This record gives sequence, C-alpha cells and structure tokens, in this order.
Amino acid sequence: MTLSIIIPVLNEEENLKVLLPYLKNNASGPLEIIVADGGSTDASVAVAINNNSKVIQTKKGRAKQMNAGAKVASNAILYFLHADTIPPKSFDTLILNAIKKNHKAGCFRMRFDSNHWWLRLAGWFTRFNVKYFRGGDQSLFVTKTLFEEIGGYDEKYIIYEDNVLIAELYRRTTFTVLSKPVSSSARRYLKKGIWRLQFHFWRIHFMKLFGAKPDKLYQYYKTKIATNSN
Repeated sequence: MTLSIIIPVLNEEENLKVLLPYLKNNASGPLEIIVADGGSTDASVAVAINNNSKVIQTKKGRAKQMNAGAKVASNAILYFLHADTIPPKSFDTLILNAIKKNHKAGCFRMRFDSNHWWLRLAGWFTRFNVKYFRGGDQSLFVTKTLFEEIGGYDEKYIIYEDNVLIAELYRRTTFTVLSKPVSSSARRYLKKGIWRLQFHFWRIHFMKLFGAKPDKLYQYYKTKIATNSN
C-alpha cells in the first residue's frame, strides 16, 4: 500500500517550496502527491510541477479542492494535508501501520510552530481521542472506500468542512490519533491576534453546535477571520 497525499492550495508558493521536498525526503516509500489548486495567482502551480506533483485546477474552497483531489487519487489511502503543516518523519509508515491495525481513519497530534503558552496547550490537547479536539491542521488519513461511502467533504461548508467530515468518521469507524505530532503554522494566530482568533473559532464552533447553517458560518468567518490564502 501507498498514500495519495492531497494538498489544497491557494497562493501557497513559499509553503510548497518547503513541504513538497520534505514529503519526498522523509517518506519511507513512494507517494502520489496531488496539489489541488483553487486559482493561485503566485507560483504555487509551478512549484508543484517542479517537484513532480500532480496538479489539478479546481474551484476555490477546500472542500471542493480536496474532493477533486480524492477523485483523481490512484491509491486506496487518502492523506489530506494543509500546505503549512509538516508531518513527522516516516509519516507514511505510521499511517499504513494504523491502517493495517484496522483503523480506517485517523490523524496525528499537532503542535504549532510557536512557543506561546496557549498554542502549546492547544497542541497538547490534541493527544486526546475526542472529536472536539480535532481539526484539519492535524492532517487526516482515511481509506478511499470509507471517504466515498460518506460522500467526501460536504461542499456546502466553505469553512468547518474538516470538522463535519471528522464527526462522520467518529460515528462510523474507530478513529485513531497517532502519537507523533505534525507541526502546523501559527501564522494566522500571529497575524490576527491569538486571543481574538481563538474567540472567533470558538464562536464558530458553538454556532455550528447550536444549528447554524453553512452560509451563516461562512459569513461570520468572512467578516471576522478571512485572509487571502487557505
């Protein structure tokens, strides 16, 4: 078995320059890397091509981009990874070993690339196998069969798509959290302000918990958080 890695991007040139060589140099075996571009205006596509990745052009929106990547994936195991997240060494072996133990879906623990005490604490909580401590920044692996059975990412959600899918995975299978951490960028926290951004993320979570529809979540996100990159 091997992985199909799906990376949704929008103007992620600098992160791809780091991530793509890292994946090839720190995997234990061959990989299929699919970069799903949502209309970048920088050199993201060129960087992906230069690193021998498969590039597909899709409509903007992570759910749409990741679904499109999954459709063209040729392997039985899908690994969804953000461009600003670095997985641990031998990540493919760790994932495949979990699959062999009949875990059809899972993620890694996470740590931010920041020493701020709150971000360190937030990363610490990701060791617990509880769906409320999950998120796309931890990366996600899932068998293609299960992903297709669920129907993939719900494209009605411009944001919160990872949490919606993960909730379905927890409901349907034995989700696992691998002990090694990924390193995720704290760039948005540092740009927006840690407490301000955390407040907005919590607000979105509780809006969803109390029944807010996808368009209402997105309008809040667009007003309070949105930047020009994924």
